[in-house]
Formats: sequence, C-alpha cells, structure tokens
Amino acid sequence: MRSDLFFIICLLIGGAVFAAAVALNNDYYFFAGYVVLQYVVLSTAWNILGGYCGYVNFGTAAFFALGAYTTVAIYKLYPLPIPLLLVAGGAVSVIVGFGMGYLTLRLRGAFFAIATLALAVVLQTLIVNWDFVGGSRGAYIVRPEAIAPFGNYVRYLFMVMLVLAAAAVTIARLIERSRLGYGFATIRDDELAAEASGVPTLRLKLIATTISGGLMGMAGAPFPYYIGYLQPSSTFGFDYAVNSIAMPLIGGTTSWVGPVIGAILLASLQQIATVTISSAVNLLIVGILLVVFVIVAPNGIIGLVHTYLQRKPDDFVGRRPVKTDAPGAPP
Repeated sequence: MRSDLFFIICLLIGGAVFAAAVALNNDYYFFAGYVVLQYVVLSTAWNILGGYCGYVNFGTAAFFALGAYTTVAIYKLYPLPIPLLLVAGGAVSVIVGFGMGYLTLRLRGAFFAIATLALAVVLQTLIVNWDFVGGSRGAYIVRPEAIAPFGNYVRYLFMVMLVLAAAAVTIARLIERSRLGYGFATIRDDELAAEASGVPTLRLKLIATTISGGLMGMAGAPFPYYIGYLQPSSTFGFDYAVNSIAMPLIGGTTSWVGPVIGAILLASLQQIATVTISSAVNLLIVGILLVVFVIVAPNGIIGLVHTYLQRKPDDFVGRRPVKTDAPGAPP
C-alpha cells in the first residue's frame, strides 16, 4: 500500500514539475529535467540486473550509446519520429543485451563486471571506426525548433523522457512483485542454492539482462536530438557507468523506489553544481556521497527508512518511570 501511494505521489510530482516549468516559461528547467529523468531510467534499468539479481554491470554506457547511434543511423537514412526511434533503439539494445548475457552470464562477481566493461570498450572502438555514423568526428543532428502542441522541442523531449521514466519505474515495480522478481531475489541471495532448488537461473538472468539493456537503449535514443552533436566521448562517457551504479546504491537496490530517489537526488545535485560551480565536480559529488552512504547507510536511503520504521517505540522514547504510588506498582 505504501509503495502504491509513493508511486502515485511520484507521478503527481512529475506533473507538478512540468506545470511549474511551463508557468515559469524557462526552458532550462526542461533541459535539466531531461537529464534527471534520463538518469531515473538508467538507474532503474541498471537495478533490474544489478540490484534485483546482484550482477554488477559496468556496461551502461554501451547500451546507452547503442540507442543513441541507432538514432543517428536511422537519421542518416530517413528521419523517424522520436517514439519510433525509442522502439528501434530499444530493439537493438535488447538483441545486444541478450547476446551479451548469453556469453557472459556464466561468469560471476568481478569477472562478469569486467566482461561488461570490455563490451563498452569493444563497442566504442567499432563506433569510432564507423564512418557512416560519424566515426571519431561525430555526427550532427538537426532538430526542429518547435513541435505542436509543446512549443519548444526541448519540452517535447522532456515529456518523452518523463513517459519513458514512468514506464521504466512501472516495469521495475511489476517485476519486484511478480514471480520473476522472486526468482531474481533467489539469485541475488544465493545463486547456488537457487540452482540446487531447480530455479532456472540462467534463463532469469538472460531476461534481466535483456530488459535492462532495452531500457538503457531507449534512454539513449532521444539523446542525439537533445544534444545536437553526438560523438563517442559524449555517449561512452565514464559518467554514465558511475552514475547508474551510484544512484541505486545511494537510494537502495532492493526496491524500485531506491533508484528513483537516488537518481533524483544525485542528478539534481549535479545539475545545480554544473550551473553554480562546474560540471567537473560531478564525479566528485558522486564519490563523496558514495563514501558517506557506504559508511553511514550501506543499504541506502531505503534501508535507513526501513530500519527507522522497524524499530520499537522504546527505541524512540525512553521508558516512562513507574509511579510507586500507582495501584499494583512494585514496591
């Protein structure tokens, strides 16, 4: 019941933020809000494999770039509407995610993490040497100035990412409460015991990798229209891998709520720091927050809340002294 209420509150807050940005008539709020929502999608997608199944994935940038460069390739052939580009970017990332999972999910722990990092390096090398999508020079995307009924095109991209973020959170929430989510939890808790009990662990991990990769690719599909100029360094950046891991860890990885809270908190701080100080301090903010939460709250913000709610009333208030003159009081 509480998660249902929180989900409804998140949707209401998203609508309220959009209405407030329209009322203020400042497109920067849409520009910054797009980035925050983008990280909501990426952190939620990462958490499906990394949080629910316990497999740390360093290849977020690879799937994000796949979606972005799918858009560039289609734009070179015939420009399509953003919703169709989302489907195309997600489809390509689903195929790659399934292939990557089939080849690497027999590895565990640090070996799997290194394999996903290698995937990003391999894909970046291929993109740098693929002249059709710009190669190392990059590629320009000419976006429309306005689109009805949203006006400025950045507002349209914001709404697209808002819908995608709501869809990603809904998928994560449904998985968490389903038999699929329980299967993921058995893999995270003890994979060997799950296999001994007859749980099809490889199949479940493939499903998690496919869903996670597809959502990451969909998050990257509108990015060329958002930035206008796409180059390998802007899509395969280390920021995406670090942020997509740090945000669920800060928020809490065992629930769909955690990545949302972590993404909104951390991405908002980074946007504020970019405007007031410099974008160079973004990773510094991530590092400081990670150190703080690893020491103070290793289970994230959600873990802190659960610990607070599960404590007994006597832990919050001291025991009241018993009056000696009360009936039945001990002498």
